[in-house]
Amino acid sequence: MGLLSAALGALGGTLADTWKDWFYCEALDKDTLMVKGEKMIGNRSSNRKGNDNIISNGSGIVVADGQCMIIVDQGKVVEICAEPGEFTYDTSTEPSLFTGSLGEAIKETFALLGKRIGYGGDTGHDQRVYYFNTKELIDNKFGTPNPIPFRVVDSKIGLDLDVSVRCSGVYSYKIVDPIRFYTNIAGNVSDVYKRSEIDEQLKTEFISALQPAFGQLSALQLRPNEIVTHNKELEDAMNAQLSEKWGELRGLQVVNVALGSVTLPEEDQELIKQTQRGAALSNPNLAAGVMAGATANAMENAAKNEGGAMNGLVGVGMAMNTGGNTVASLFQQGQAQNAAAAPAAGAWTCPECGQQATGNFCANCGTKKPEQAAGGFCPNCGQPVAPGSKFCANCGHQLQ
Repeated sequence: MGLLSAALGALGGTLADTWKDWFYCEALDKDTLMVKGEKMIGNRSSNRKGNDNIISNGSGIVVADGQCMIIVDQGKVVEICAEPGEFTYDTSTEPSLFTGSLGEAIKETFALLGKRIGYGGDTGHDQRVYYFNTKELIDNKFGTPNPIPFRVVDSKIGLDLDVSVRCSGVYSYKIVDPIRFYTNIAGNVSDVYKRSEIDEQLKTEFISALQPAFGQLSALQLRPNEIVTHNKELEDAMNAQLSEKWGELRGLQVVNVALGSVTLPEEDQELIKQTQRGAALSNPNLAAGVMAGATANAMENAAKNEGGAMNGLVGVGMAMNTGGNTVASLFQQGQAQNAAAAPAAGAWTCPECGQQATGNFCANCGTKKPEQAAGGFCPNCGQPVAPGSKFCANCGHQLQ
């Protein structure tokens, strides 16, 4: 019960003329997942009285591009072929397993789920040929009827918020393991298995998997509006979430996910903006700049005061008595932070742990200070400098 590849050309024509039965499947449209192969009666078949569910020894089977064919004997898968071409069915051979683009994993499935049944060279009572559509099945639209929680994390500004997002788009999938699809889903269909029979179930499961998949994306510290630019990460996350229901059970795999939009409620958008604004103003230099700009705008508006510029400037002067001191103090704080962040004179960077040190040994790991190069160390960043250098190669600080 195996397949022998029939060479094309003159030899293929000779074999075809001697085929007892001829099984072929027309092009499968995008709505067809699986169809039962029919015995063709024509110039290439000499058996015109055979049973439709009996495959005669020496029969010809044709597989086209984008198709996978399996042979079922008494309800069990006994042969699979995903390589395009013409093949001769031979009951005396072992399974050939022309896996084509399906890869090596299909062999494990065949060993696990497929069990050959022998009849001492005779045919069984029920043998069928099924063809599967292995092309990418596109244009599966989806949308989230309810908001999906999404955690917005930005460690740089200390942002950690839970918001609600809605999204819509399209996804595509394909059959990557026809044996699992046949064994657990399609079974012995009498004629054809259409996408419409399973699409609603797949769409429901796809939307349910979005929430944990978005959770994986939040670990990348993405903003909601950045999700649409990370389709590859989303595809991987969706396949990870659907691996049990889609991959192991049905032999399906998500190929592509294209998000059309990701939206947040206005209150969540405003909350993120306020948090970002507050984090930005925690920088004393930036806060001082904002306050100074506000003071300048106030003076400009006061000059346009209909009650007289002097009246307006009196109020501005009172505000400056308080605000001016605040601006100055903020700038002083910013300078103090910059000075604190600058390395101390004679500091050096530990080659083992990367910490700044000032003595002969690193206070963090105890590593001895490297031998000082002839050029010394940069007083700004602590890195060694080459003799005669005018600028530090690490931070650009002027040395001479």
